[in-house]
Amino acid sequence: MKFIKIFTIIIVVVSLIGGLWAYNTYKEIYNSNVDFKNKEYRYLLVPTGSNFNDLCLILEEKGFVVNINSFKKTANLKSFINVKPGRYKVLNKMTNNALISMLRIGDQSAINITFNNVRTIAQLAGKISRNLELDSVEVVKYFNDKEIQKKYGFNSSTFISMFIANTYQVFWNVSISQLTKRMAAEYKQFWNDNRIAKAKKIGMSQSEVSTLASIVQLESVKRDEQDKIAGVYMNRLRIGMPLQADPTVIFAVGDFTIKRVLKKHLETDSPYNTYKYRGLPPGPIYLASPNTIDAVLNYQTHNYIYFCAKEDFSGYHSFASSYNQHINNARRYQRALNKRKIYK
Repeated sequence: MKFIKIFTIIIVVVSLIGGLWAYNTYKEIYNSNVDFKNKEYRYLLVPTGSNFNDLCLILEEKGFVVNINSFKKTANLKSFINVKPGRYKVLNKMTNNALISMLRIGDQSAINITFNNVRTIAQLAGKISRNLELDSVEVVKYFNDKEIQKKYGFNSSTFISMFIANTYQVFWNVSISQLTKRMAAEYKQFWNDNRIAKAKKIGMSQSEVSTLASIVQLESVKRDEQDKIAGVYMNRLRIGMPLQADPTVIFAVGDFTIKRVLKKHLETDSPYNTYKYRGLPPGPIYLASPNTIDAVLNYQTHNYIYFCAKEDFSGYHSFASSYNQHINNARRYQRALNKRKIYK
């Protein structure tokens, strides 16, 4: 009888211990271990090559979990060892179980990256590195690789035209080769049969269209006159007149703060200086938007040869068929520049 009582007591004690262990384990797994105060979520960046210890260090130092030991215990219970790099959306009040499940399967959140306001490969690389894990130096090196350029059908001057100005969703830890392949696919999708046919109709390659569009976009952000400006440049190309596009001179000089192109700038010896060299420059001087590319493909037919910014600084332009008319328009604009003390 005494033995039975002792045995019963042992069973009860063991059950209590087991129950307490189970309860604590349950708490470790399913109770919230994330507290961002008033924030709904934060993004956790797990670099490529990170191991479990690296992950724990990031979680602890960046304040993603309240109790790192609790996280480690749950990870051990769930046999979570292999870490997948990426950008993860960690919700406030998230449990260890939910956090580990997300990290285990690599359920990362895509990031929006916008390609605009870019003139050079270096600027493009900078924009990429600011948003993604990629290093800008490595991106520049990859983009300047002649074999890579040739692989996708471009050269050092035209390669940038493969990046159609737009917003794309990509993963933070995408490799440079994966990103380039993705942009090539986006380029191919943009240049559908209809656009290719229009380019052929106006006697231009896809890269040449992108090059002219880059000039047009820097000349005017007004969509309702971009096709008209494109028509001016098409007229100049048709009659063999130099394009004389100020944005190309600024690109040739390399000083993108220039607001007023002066005579000294026009003396710059560069194939991008369309005052010195006839025809289109070697490649785009800016990432043109899809709308501007379409404005070139659907350029307005007219007799204008010249255009000049309006003196009211509205962003619109005055167009002219004769040089004398153009000179009068230009003088009005120059007087307006002088009045505002814009000399360079």
